[in-house]
Amino acid sequence: MSTSENGSANGSAHPSDYEPQAWEAPRRSALNEAAHLINRGGLGHAAHNPGPQTPSQPQDILAALDRYDQQFLPHQPKSLSGIALRSCLLGIVFALSLTLTTVLLYTDHYLWRLPLFLATLSTFHFLEFYTTAYANSNAATTTSFLLSSNGSAYSIAHSASFLETLISYLFVPSLFPQNLQTILAFLGISLIVIGQATRASAMLTAGSNFSHVVRHTKASSHRLVTSGIYSVLRHPSYFGYFWWAIGTQLMCGNRVCLVAYLFVLFRFFDRRIRGEEELLVKFFGEEYVEYKARTWVGIPGIR
Repeated sequence: MSTSENGSANGSAHPSDYEPQAWEAPRRSALNEAAHLINRGGLGHAAHNPGPQTPSQPQDILAALDRYDQQFLPHQPKSLSGIALRSCLLGIVFALSLTLTTVLLYTDHYLWRLPLFLATLSTFHFLEFYTTAYANSNAATTTSFLLSSNGSAYSIAHSASFLETLISYLFVPSLFPQNLQTILAFLGISLIVIGQATRASAMLTAGSNFSHVVRHTKASSHRLVTSGIYSVLRHPSYFGYFWWAIGTQLMCGNRVCLVAYLFVLFRFFDRRIRGEEELLVKFFGEEYVEYKARTWVGIPGIR
């Protein structure tokens, strides 16, 4: 099942989650914004019907072509320079982080986890754009990297993870036996690989049906994708992100963030999946009900 119709990507909020105001109201705090996003599952709201369309005039067509060209200019949604810059920076972070990880592992230093965490993050964000651009080119924009469009909860979570790893090294480096730490780290890396591969496979299989935001209306081109990874998992992108995120905390050796990630991710995806599946039943009716009965989510506690 596709991720626009079967579930969109991790945690990025629909723009309508944040309703514009006619007057300049004070911004909600980052923590309140994060709580709002988690509690709603990033579902957003249905877009308003634009009403009947009038026939296009030649000048309208020329204006549309001009707007199409402009979207590739700097500071625009599909800015080629913006895409190149983000890809370059992510590549630099990945290369430097992987090099530092290798050096620290060679010297048997506990902090190899931090640069590997950064390498994992840079890989995730690059693949978010790459898979979108490859399988659903029309939808690929600079926001497809998900570097700044996931809301404050996302940034808070990864910052907390980084800090806990550093604090653990400084104050309680030997809380668990070395053998157990090694086993948990390798388990975490395995979950990262499985989660990333599953998520990428979901995006590639769904193709143009994939979206990073929840769709509240069914387009004529949308179909229920039930092949490939979707024949087993009905929300494989969510499955992938959930286990990828848990894997990062096992790899980093974090205890507090591991529990926090489990709680927050379960709460977020539970609400998001329930909300999406209500929409999917409206879109596809009995076809989706039957599909749901023969597939699973793969996230503990969510059926």
